[in-house]
Amino acid sequence: MEQIKPNVERAIIIGAGPCGLSAALELQAIGIEPLLIEKNAVVHSIYQYPTYMQFFSTSELLEIGGIPFTTPNDKPTRREALQYYRDVALRRKLRIHAYESAASISRLENGSFRVETVDRFGSAAAYEARFVVVATGYFDHPNLLGIPGEELSKVTHFFQEAHPYTGMKVAIIGGNNSAVDAAMELLRVGADITVVYRGDDYSPSIKPWVKPLFASMVAKGKIRMLFSSRVIRIDESTVTVQPSDPTRPSYRLDNDFVLALTGFQPERTLLTDAGAHVDAESTIPEFNPETMETNIPGLFIAGVIAAGREANEIFIESGRHHGTLIARRIQQIV
Repeated sequence: MEQIKPNVERAIIIGAGPCGLSAALELQAIGIEPLLIEKNAVVHSIYQYPTYMQFFSTSELLEIGGIPFTTPNDKPTRREALQYYRDVALRRKLRIHAYESAASISRLENGSFRVETVDRFGSAAAYEARFVVVATGYFDHPNLLGIPGEELSKVTHFFQEAHPYTGMKVAIIGGNNSAVDAAMELLRVGADITVVYRGDDYSPSIKPWVKPLFASMVAKGKIRMLFSSRVIRIDESTVTVQPSDPTRPSYRLDNDFVLALTGFQPERTLLTDAGAHVDAESTIPEFNPETMETNIPGLFIAGVIAAGREANEIFIESGRHHGTLIARRIQQIV
């Protein structure tokens, strides 16, 4: 089969989330207009957040490219963040190929890279660039439970709005912010809520202004909190819970829906296809933290993909600075 002739670019960024956008702005600042390839819409990761979510960070810590993020709230909302990032992309005229997925990255003999893509209708394209930044985020790969029934339609790894669960028996698996936020939203629509968490106490990562409210709802019996427990089976009308204490038997709870809010992990295939080293255990790519360059010259990472399995170790606040390091390194090369 004849190979597709590539479009030639100076730099390609895969992923148009906040960290990918930040890297694009930093490259603009040194005279490079990168092409961003995004398989969904711009900042799709934020679009996936619960509709009424409020950020832990202040708006100042979410800013990119030195562009002010103004809000009348102490903490910005999901809706405000969507508007801020899309406005930045539009005003800076970033070149974004939305709804186009990067299928592979391969290194060429001349040191450049070939990036092959496919759009949502199956049409293929190819690009060649001296520099590639992988900023793909992690929302497409949830940490699966690996238990019977996880494939049922009643199970989801995302929570967006509470309305569909009005009056339903909902089991939430997990104990961090996403689980707590979901439980508080579900409470407002009259759901019967059970939170199943492996930990023996509340997670220290819970937002400090939310934790007292959540603990109060648990104490009042409005939310059932099962510490030191895990769900071991999901059926059409029940879930089976196993306490950590081996002397206690498993038991069933009536159930309509399961929110398995157990976190996500980034995709590594694009990096490994290009020859980048990725630690098998931690899934952290090999890279220079001062430049974000992998072991393959000219191939960079930005954002949460640098954190391996511990995706919560890198947020927008820290990942937005990766673009500065990348641009500085590219400027040294060119």
